[in-house]
Amino acid sequence: MQFKNPEILYFLALLIIPIIVHLFQLQKFVKTPFSNVAFLQKIQQQTRKSSRIKKWLILATRMLLFTAIVFAFSQPYFSNKNIDKKQHNFIYLDNSLSTNTKGEKGDLLKVAAQEIIKNSSLKSSYSLLTNSNFYENISNNELKNVLLKVEKTTKNLDLESILLKLNLNNKNKTNTLNKNILISDFQNTYINKFTNVTQELSLIQLQSSKKNNISIDSVFISNKNNNNFTVNVVINNIGTKQNNVPIALFNKDILVSKQTFPIKENSKKTITFTVKKSLDFSGKTTLTYSDTFGFDNTYYFTLNNNEKINILSIGNSANFLQKIYTENEFNFSEKSLQNVNYNALKNQQLIILNELKEIPEILKNSLEDFLKNGGNLVIIPNQKTNISSYNLFLENLKIGSIKNIKKDTLKITSINFKHPIFENVFSKNISNFQYPSVNNHYPITGNISSIISFENNTPFISKFINKNIYFVSSSLDKNSSNFINSPLVVPVFYNIAKASFTYPKLAYNLNEENKIEVKVKASKDEILSITSKKSSFIPLQRAYQNKVVINTTEEPQEAGFYQIKKQDSILKELAFNNPKEESSLQFLNLNDLKEQKNIITYNSIKDVFTEINKNNEVQWLWKWFLALAIVSLLLEIFILKFYKP
Repeated sequence: MQFKNPEILYFLALLIIPIIVHLFQLQKFVKTPFSNVAFLQKIQQQTRKSSRIKKWLILATRMLLFTAIVFAFSQPYFSNKNIDKKQHNFIYLDNSLSTNTKGEKGDLLKVAAQEIIKNSSLKSSYSLLTNSNFYENISNNELKNVLLKVEKTTKNLDLESILLKLNLNNKNKTNTLNKNILISDFQNTYINKFTNVTQELSLIQLQSSKKNNISIDSVFISNKNNNNFTVNVVINNIGTKQNNVPIALFNKDILVSKQTFPIKENSKKTITFTVKKSLDFSGKTTLTYSDTFGFDNTYYFTLNNNEKINILSIGNSANFLQKIYTENEFNFSEKSLQNVNYNALKNQQLIILNELKEIPEILKNSLEDFLKNGGNLVIIPNQKTNISSYNLFLENLKIGSIKNIKKDTLKITSINFKHPIFENVFSKNISNFQYPSVNNHYPITGNISSIISFENNTPFISKFINKNIYFVSSSLDKNSSNFINSPLVVPVFYNIAKASFTYPKLAYNLNEENKIEVKVKASKDEILSITSKKSSFIPLQRAYQNKVVINTTEEPQEAGFYQIKKQDSILKELAFNNPKEESSLQFLNLNDLKEQKNIITYNSIKDVFTEINKNNEVQWLWKWFLALAIVSLLLEIFILKFYKP
């Protein structure tokens, strides 16, 4: 038994007062002379004995009355917790895309929200964490209002973030009983992360009633020609073999093609569509199929065929560059040093200094501005390069310097296959190709990454780290090198050009950091926005002379088509899709955590709240003591009235 007001019990010491009063309350008898006193002596003894019993009964009833009143005011109770401590429940409710599926009772997320509403106690306080919001120290009614509005989100929280928020929430709560409840499907992101948990966690797993899922993994384009292109849709099947799965391809809302296909158990398959070529294609491919998840049955992508990269070569004419930078992909031009239009430099994505003997001051200044605004530069030296002129340019940029020419025949033998320039170029590492060679070269110092190296491991083609400047150590004329006859020349210069401008990809994933470049001239006061039919937002952006770089992370939040706008002008169309990691059917088995310290698993949300409510249940006893006091009072009255000694 516990007491809400235990200090009241000190008043029990006052029970000594009625005891003292009754002990010293003596009744005086008057003596009357009588001839025969034997009979009267017997009556006197009986009367005194009955009176003494009555007094002790009255004393007992009064002490019982006073004791019952003291206990009633001290408010005794039976409970598993101290009544002075408040109950606070921290609830993490996973509302990621993977919980938006059917369970035995219906939609997992909605059913979980309803179960919390139904079983939560009015007497507790709550903190509710979802993947998108955090509601701290709210009442039961506020909790219900939030849960009625909870919706799925593309955002996901890892366990470390959840535990950090939980610890911060409970840290400053004194005289409080904390219950930490995690409600999730515990998808593959949680596997092997429940180690060294310091606070007690109560886990409830949401489980789908279906165990197979077909999703659209990705889309890529191939076989482009003047008339058609091929859309390749990669399908991922998790579960048993499926037959006659329908798939359709749309250009926005216009049906382009549809077909059905079978797919083997736990496998991937590529479905192809041949599409007539157009300048812009806003593709949407859909699977009409009922499985575990529905959000991954639609995939959006955009195809823009009207973008070209502007490349300017300054210096000697080079036929190999003209062959690489064809008109269908590049706006390539060559200018001698005397014919350069310096005002046009800002419109280029890539500038190649092709065997200039020196860099004039006006060109240095223009190139520095060009690089500051995100431009890319390739330096190919001349056999008679003025090193001082080049080093002055490099020193102004604080990136390195060129050393004197070395006349030595060296073979080009090493390829850095991990360098981004060679991404998706080689299917495997090659070591037995025909080595090109140089007769002379200019060694370079600085913070560089090697792309292709000589046999002595010094760089032949390199890139300055954190700068968009590429350096070729040797002149590429026939007297200095035969590199232009090597198969390597095409992927190197082609991919340098492609890397100089990042065109929008076919599609982007939500809840990821995406970098998007838009060819547009924008002043400092002009802001680009991203809009759809349902929403609009202003992304993080940085304006350069001839482009704007946009970064998206938190926004957008829904899959679909979006447009980049400058005021009312549409600059680019983008496609965003849901994260494909959410399509996984790999979940944590809570049975593996049953022996884990500080972790308790429950079969249902009702079970955990039933336990909380039971532990918080209070059986008040003050009414019984009050009733005892009344009975004691009535008993005393009965004794005084009816008990005649």
